[in-house]
Amino acid sequence: MRKLCLAMAMAGMLAGGLAQAQSTLRIGLQDDPDVLDPVRARTFVGRIVFASLCDKLVEITPDLKIVPQLAKSWTISPDNKVLTFKLRTDAVFHDGTPVNAAAVKANLDRARTQPDSNRKSELATVASVEAPDAETVVLNLSEPDASLLSQLSDRAGMMMSPATFDKDPGGKPVCSGPYQFKERVQNDRIVLEKFPKYWDAANYHFDRLIFTPIPDTTVRLNNLRAGDLDIIERVAPSDARAVQDDKNLRLAPVTGLGFQSISVNLGNGARANNPLAKDKRVRQALDLAIDRDVLNQVVGEGMFQPAYQPFPPASFAYNTAFEHKGRDPKKAQALLKEAGFDRVKFEITFGNNTTMQQVFELVQAMGAEAGFDITLRPVEFASLQSSLARGDFEVGQSGWSGRVDPSGNIHQYVSCKGNLNDGKFCDPAVDKLLNDARAESDEAKRRAMYDQVLTAMQDQRPIVYLFYLPWTFGVQKKLEGFVPYPDGLIRLKNVR
Repeated sequence: MRKLCLAMAMAGMLAGGLAQAQSTLRIGLQDDPDVLDPVRARTFVGRIVFASLCDKLVEITPDLKIVPQLAKSWTISPDNKVLTFKLRTDAVFHDGTPVNAAAVKANLDRARTQPDSNRKSELATVASVEAPDAETVVLNLSEPDASLLSQLSDRAGMMMSPATFDKDPGGKPVCSGPYQFKERVQNDRIVLEKFPKYWDAANYHFDRLIFTPIPDTTVRLNNLRAGDLDIIERVAPSDARAVQDDKNLRLAPVTGLGFQSISVNLGNGARANNPLAKDKRVRQALDLAIDRDVLNQVVGEGMFQPAYQPFPPASFAYNTAFEHKGRDPKKAQALLKEAGFDRVKFEITFGNNTTMQQVFELVQAMGAEAGFDITLRPVEFASLQSSLARGDFEVGQSGWSGRVDPSGNIHQYVSCKGNLNDGKFCDPAVDKLLNDARAESDEAKRRAMYDQVLTAMQDQRPIVYLFYLPWTFGVQKKLEGFVPYPDGLIRLKNVR
């Protein structure tokens, strides 16, 4: 009898364990996120975690329409300088405090003014924020800003509990999303648990999320195939066929909004002291040395569409006049000689994962034929972000996951005070064009301004664009309701 009871107890424990396992969703990331504070964060993979952790004022749809989230509605004044939000009344932070107008004002003010905020340039046009009552937030703008709503659909619009601003918000974030922070083990896992008081909790069907960074694409795929992961992001192009051929898996690709590039350190610290930084002809030569079509064919297997500008083909600001084919190593060598160099040595710092290793080994080989002696410095991804921010690089990998409005793909990267302008490129004429374009609502006029910016960028080459980022997910077929979004984030509403 005792043996039977013990067997029944063990069976019950096993069944309970299986039920718990079934309510846990495991997601494989290419990199380990940096700080889990939307105001200070820089990494794309961090945004994937934030999508489940931190609600925003507004959200986007798969076809890039802006829709309500914490804000249930909004209006813009006739002069386009006052943006007024009406908040939903049933949202609370994970510490139980209400998401009200005072909390939203505190978040926006922190993002606008905190010294180490990476959201400052995204909110640069917000002159002041008012909270006239608990449900109303008013943003007074210094000038019209056609990009602002789209910025508020991402980290600039994510809300954290103001009560936790001085309690390690990056290490123990307290937001208001469908899942709350449980634990983090650096380079191993980030665990979130379902927040029962979430205003839309009925549409989220997993009790626990585990995000696991796995930089090696083969290992990431093998974990998916073994059933140890339910979703992986950025399936390597060489692995896409394996996912398609696996009867238990589904390949879910979507064309992204972002780009992969390399930035030249022009004036950020002691390492901004090389021929690339001193002479635009050397930067132009580097651009001519790289064949994006080869990167696409060899590494991307046709999925890495060549890029020569920050605007994706889906953007109204995209202009085919700035595209070209192939490379010109002879012209590159001539430019180096014109600048007074036979060969130029420099180092590329990049995030150490399988795909980027292959990309930069090809760049290294192409550069050698054109007169460049390139050394490669692979570092852990979070270390890359720190190196870029403090200027510890000569040329650095600089990927961007993209934004709905074109301003979000360029302003913070090349404006003089842009928070992601790691190379410190600064051209007052370009700044004026970027600010004027952001303030203009007419798309044709905005495109004309961005054309002028692209012309200046082609001449100065502070950033060399390589390819547009496709977002390719591998998903267990048993998962229902998963929809890939062009911004590359993983949204779990209605996923079962």
